Amino acid sequence: MKVFLINSSCNGSTGKIARSICSVLKESSNEYFFAHGIGHYDDPKSLSLSNWFESHLHDQLSKLTGMQGYFSIFRTIELVHKLKAEDPDIIHLHNLHGNYLCLPILFRYLKNSRAKIVLTMHDCWWFTGKCAHFTFVKCERWKTGCGNCPQWSVYPKSYFFDQSKRCLNDKKKWLTSIGDRLTIVTPSQWLANLVKQSFLKDYPVKVINNGIDLEVFKPTVSGFRAKYHLENKLVLLGVAFAWGERKGLDVFVELAKRLDDRFKIVLVGTNDKVDKQLPENIISIHKTNNQTELAEIYTAADLFVNPTREEVLGLVNIEALACGTPVITFKTGGSPECIDETCGRVVECDDLTALRNEIVRICETHPYSDTACQTRAKKFDAQSKFREYLNIYSKLIK
Repeated sequence: MKVFLINSSCNGSTGKIARSICSVLKESSNEYFFAHGIGHYDDPKSLSLSNWFESHLHDQLSKLTGMQGYFSIFRTIELVHKLKAEDPDIIHLHNLHGNYLCLPILFRYLKNSRAKIVLTMHDCWWFTGKCAHFTFVKCERWKTGCGNCPQWSVYPKSYFFDQSKRCLNDKKKWLTSIGDRLTIVTPSQWLANLVKQSFLKDYPVKVINNGIDLEVFKPTVSGFRAKYHLENKLVLLGVAFAWGERKGLDVFVELAKRLDDRFKIVLVGTNDKVDKQLPENIISIHKTNNQTELAEIYTAADLFVNPTREEVLGLVNIEALACGTPVITFKTGGSPECIDETCGRVVECDDLTALRNEIVRICETHPYSDTACQTRAKKFDAQSKFREYLNIYSKLIK
């Protein structure tokens, strides 16, 4: 069996997932090839489609026309030549949005290919005109064909034109041209349910949760509390890498006002701009040196608080659980799927009174054990999740 994977990057969360699938394929004596956009991956079975000039040109043309994924012609032709040479049994598409592929050219090839197509949706981009996420702005235009997009000026940004209706029609044409060779994978049941409300409702959808490395994320003793003088505090932790309203930054600012001085909020993944919005009683950590250091902070916390308003799954929830720390989150996206009644609590989105009260209750009564949290996290072991893809591949080529 030979699998050809395509993703916008070889790094970041989706790049790591694609590389890990390659590793599992190699370990199981299957063939693979990985084509990617930005980043460098030192593997002879990979092809970098990254080119600064062409990507920059694509980015500018995308912003000028409002159409992302219609340029980078020469790089896409190179990719198609490689696909023809490799002649894979499975073509596994991950993130194709970005400024590195001409989708009309790629799908012209895919339409006539013999390969089975697996499409992992890491966000909502494939069944909208342009948006990777839309729940924060409460938009449902994707159900009726898009147009008049409330997010036309955000990623993928357009300077002048709203082409969301045309782009959605093109995506529908491209994906349906593959016919019954297409299988869709989502990392959460929440996203799978949305797919079933879209033009892709008749296609098979499998749920494979993203996983974490349980050898890294585990209870890890450190001097974190002593370093920040938190020995007698109830530590509430938030972790994100794009802090703003979508991730609930304003919620933490409000919690800092509503909670008494027994509590201390720690935020990881901040920057100088975020720091200007934080009160003095919130500890801001811009970044950790490595994942082990992050595991130390998870372990030191009494409760992981995730007031996200837009989330496909929420791996930070699972990382916290793996370190023995219970989780409280808003009922948004796939975030509630990470926990159950043994290890955390879900409250309605934007109900700050309920959030504050549950935080106090959990920290005072300690209803969730370290062991229960870790047991829940084991359901998201990365290696077992990656092997689920092998099962899908095998069934498709029988």
